[in-house]
Amino acid sequence: MADAGADVVLWGRTSRGLDDVAEQIRERGRVATVVVADLTDPGEAGRTAAAIAAEHEVDLLVNNAAANKRAPAAELEFAQWRDVLAVDLDAAFLLAQVFGREMLRRGAGRIVNIVSLLAYQGGNRVAAYAAAKSGLTGLTRAMASEWAARGVTVNAVAPGYIDTRSTGPLRADPEREPLIRASIPAGRWGSEADVAAAIIYLCSQAAAYVNGHVLVVDGGCLIQ
Repeated sequence: MADAGADVVLWGRTSRGLDDVAEQIRERGRVATVVVADLTDPGEAGRTAAAIAAEHEVDLLVNNAAANKRAPAAELEFAQWRDVLAVDLDAAFLLAQVFGREMLRRGAGRIVNIVSLLAYQGGNRVAAYAAAKSGLTGLTRAMASEWAARGVTVNAVAPGYIDTRSTGPLRADPEREPLIRASIPAGRWGSEADVAAAIIYLCSQAAAYVNGHVLVVDGGCLIQ
């Protein structure tokens, strides 16, 4: 986003890693602000978002925070279910609402929600995550429908199998990794850059007439 010309507010539950990213942004000549707040606490998240909106004119919102609890659906504890939905769905709604109000007032803005291929496929041992991402897909379309005429677009990116820290155990699994790679027509795991490019496109003027769309970045998995 900084390479594309944006100043960036980095929000995390802790500051771990954010300061390093902020320094990389500043080296590119852009402004970087680090904010630490817990998205599972709606009061804290709401107050923090309101403070950011009061201090910064936020033109672009990328809802990228995510949590996951792996367990069979029959054994998933309700508290675990709620923890996942609090981050993956509730917080995305809350932030889109707070920053979206200001975008609507100005008559311009872009919101991009990060959903998942599991919103289409369901997956195994990820009932809460799949449900939250499916819900976020629906929320994307609902907000897009309401806000399009007022200059605000709301879209989503649905990554497939991406080479990240969270997928490290899958990529290291000698049995599952070859099966996963075989299911990807592109023949490789996606990169963080693949996902970032899709986000930047949806935030750009080139996507001004794209609204309520879920851009799947999966190397072709869904066409299998």
